[in-house]
Amino acid sequence: MTSKRVAISGASGLIGGALSAFLTTRGDEVVHLVRREPRTESEIVWDPVARTLDPAALEGVDAVVHLAGAGVADKRWTPAYQQEILRSRSDGTATIATAVAAHGDRIRLVSGSAVGVYGSDRGDEVLTEESASGAGFLADVVRAWESATKAAVDAGASVAMARTGLVMSPAAGAFAPLVQLGRLGLGGPLGSGKQYWPWITLGDEVRALAHLVDHPDVTGPVNLVGPDPVPQIEVSRELGRQLHRPAILPAPAFALRIIVGGFASDILGSQRVMPTVLAASGFTHEQSTLAAAIATLL
Repeated sequence: MTSKRVAISGASGLIGGALSAFLTTRGDEVVHLVRREPRTESEIVWDPVARTLDPAALEGVDAVVHLAGAGVADKRWTPAYQQEILRSRSDGTATIATAVAAHGDRIRLVSGSAVGVYGSDRGDEVLTEESASGAGFLADVVRAWESATKAAVDAGASVAMARTGLVMSPAAGAFAPLVQLGRLGLGGPLGSGKQYWPWITLGDEVRALAHLVDHPDVTGPVNLVGPDPVPQIEVSRELGRQLHRPAILPAPAFALRIIVGGFASDILGSQRVMPTVLAASGFTHEQSTLAAAIATLL
């Protein structure tokens, strides 16, 4: 496969950092979008708040993977932080989409998105890219986030929206505290435990993003989740089994809401999301079962 020059925003984050290392290892040239003065030739300055990114800086870039944005689980959801989450995604995406549009249909854009678009609680309904969006704050954010790619889409660029699920990593995200509790024998179900969790390992998330970079024919929303979403209680049980610890005592929903705040609704909600488009494009998960996925956490 011919090597590519790929620009990444959010490269300092969990997924962006792992993707940068993966692409570099396979022989691609990776450049990072940074908000300070560039220190090397592998950095490009941009300002998502002011919506500035010089299109000329993307000359020679084959694809842009846009992952920057305020973390939904980083802080409590005060009204001010909710606005920051929304603005950071819509402004950043519009900035990059406008710069990509200046190059017409030459640059591939893989724009970060989230399964939050389906709403926080869809029960056991099977959700694909064709399913209707849901209600709630994150659903509103994702709709605005994806709509911000319009300039690139209208210019004829190849654009995919990577709707990422709950990423399995011991370093961050919803699974990090779950592992810590599990080691103490406190990794029981969260809330009822009946809610479906659309998990994906960090390794498969990175491979899926690289797959989208390599397949510009795959456009529109793409669910980046594992092939086997399961009720959260099954996650707790498998974690307990592999840790040889009990996983019985549940964490009450009200306690999670006190500790986590608004994001608790999405931890307690149910999203049985399937990677329909990703699978149809030929992608194969390396961790396709819950047991294999939990093993990557430990």
